[in-house]
Amino acid sequence: MDSDDPRQWRRSDDSGRTTLVKGQIRVKRERGAHMVRKQDQTGGTVSRDNLSHSTLESPIAGRNPVLEALNAGRPINTLLLSKGIGRHSVIGQILYHARQSGILVEYVDPRLLQKLSPTGHSQGVVAMVATKDYIDINDLLEASRNRDNPALYILLDGIEDPHNLGAVLRTADAAGAHGVIIPQRRAVGLTAAVSRTSAGAVEYIPVARVRNLVQTLSDLQAGGIWTLGVDASGPTNYTQANYQQPIALVIGAEGKGLSRLVKERCDELVSIPMKGHIASLNASVAAALVMYEAVRQRGIVPTES
Repeated sequence: MDSDDPRQWRRSDDSGRTTLVKGQIRVKRERGAHMVRKQDQTGGTVSRDNLSHSTLESPIAGRNPVLEALNAGRPINTLLLSKGIGRHSVIGQILYHARQSGILVEYVDPRLLQKLSPTGHSQGVVAMVATKDYIDINDLLEASRNRDNPALYILLDGIEDPHNLGAVLRTADAAGAHGVIIPQRRAVGLTAAVSRTSAGAVEYIPVARVRNLVQTLSDLQAGGIWTLGVDASGPTNYTQANYQQPIALVIGAEGKGLSRLVKERCDELVSIPMKGHIASLNASVAAALVMYEAVRQRGIVPTES
């Protein structure tokens, strides 16, 4: 089997343990992030997650180009650094700006950086840039005030699958949502795979990326937005909630659901009835059901642009 084939990989669980049929697994954490590495046949290491970056996002390579991208506020999803690289001079500045912006930092094998670099010379640094700029959360809220219908936001808690995010963006645009809000950490960003799955909706639906989802929920509540979490523990059927008010729908990751702090912060929890043997729906399917319940209650019929 091809050593780059992602089917060889397994993600680590919460304890940091993982299994693989062949090859040695090592887990490295950087500021809470999980990155699984596998020893290849030559004795080096490659990252399953980062091998996919070359087809998902646009790379910027080199110390000064990456530093300038950070200074210019480019929407960077991930900063990749060579293992063992020093933290002095330009690298120190890059790490400082990454921390200030809440950008995920991962340390990888230098050969991976050379592969990702458009020129083949990375100088030990590659930044993976989002396919589209994120909107500032304050600008998103301000834009909603100028629309005729009550606000409808979609908050995603820990969605890591780009296909799920892309499908949510597609439905959000079709349902007339005002915007989608995602966290900076432990969640997929606006990659090319997300763009493809959204069928172009990423160009029309505003996406805000925030550092702290719980704080964002508090800010929305202070602005008069009702926060409705969709979770299996919700005591109310999702069709019984009131969607005619300004509302933020909060969707958790498939399998995990809403994180504890996010769940506790929501004004109301609702659930989707499950009549079969499967305990939960795909996150994008759950989001679609709840969004279109809002459409039904509001009497909105989305039209083609």
